[in-house]
Amino acid sequence: MTDERDDGRHEFSAGQGVDADYEEFTLDPEELDADPTTVDPVDSRVLTDILDRRNVGSDEVDVEQLVDVGLSYMSINRFEEATETFERAAQFAEEDSLDAQEAWVNKGAAHAELEEFDQAIGAYQEALRIDDSSEHAATAETNLAYALWESGRGEQALEHAERAVETDPRFAEAWYNRGFLLVERGLAEDAVSCFDNAIRLGYRNADVLEEKARALEEAGDHEQAEEVADRADELRRETEEQLIDEQTGQAPGPGGAGGRGGAGGRGAPGAGGQSGRGRGGRSDAGGDEQPERELQGEGPEGF
Repeated sequence: MTDERDDGRHEFSAGQGVDADYEEFTLDPEELDADPTTVDPVDSRVLTDILDRRNVGSDEVDVEQLVDVGLSYMSINRFEEATETFERAAQFAEEDSLDAQEAWVNKGAAHAELEEFDQAIGAYQEALRIDDSSEHAATAETNLAYALWESGRGEQALEHAERAVETDPRFAEAWYNRGFLLVERGLAEDAVSCFDNAIRLGYRNADVLEEKARALEEAGDHEQAEEVADRADELRRETEEQLIDEQTGQAPGPGGAGGRGGAGGRGAPGAGGQSGRGRGGRSDAGGDEQPERELQGEGPEGF
């Protein structure tokens, strides 16, 4: 048995049509507001950054909390993630605000940890463009001096080390950096005064004493140089013994506290900020090998 089919054709309704300004449906992505001439084609974060600004309002982002996330990344040595987080914090912060400046300073510190000194220099310069006399300015200046020196630009480094102590005369690490760079330029007597200032302001460790001894030696004061060098060796041994005691869980014996590394701050030390982490000088446990000389770069602010 077969179905009987109507030979007539069904007439479908033609409908009312659509308005002239009707936008046809498409699966193509929405056009993004970005100038292709300013976008690095290999930068995978460009799309994410554009979408962030479009979908999340600045008033919906706690910039301070975002900075804290970046500092947490720093504390576990995840510096690449830290640079990205600080960059986001700078983007969402109010334009040219102290929060934005703080984010740029911290971004520079994270790049310095990765030895990406060109990026670090750019971040510090951006921080100083925002405000070169704020509570974060001295940290930005001394960090910039450190990054420039690591990049082989010693003369520029000294200029920014000078600005750091001018901005905050109670910034101990800035005095250390200025003294270090003055020794490199052969100005040993001026360097000794800088190291004395750093020590008076609380920056007491083997590194600063070793640099002071070196400056005294170059200034011709050999006897005092030897005394300071002996104190540096003694302090380094005490620091190493203290570290060993801490690692083995034993209480430290008599002999005084060991020296500390660098210091940072949500505001630079002397400007009322919290103490932070710095890039401390290295100590070589065991043997008579001389520790490597290094300039001090400030750690992330607020850490």
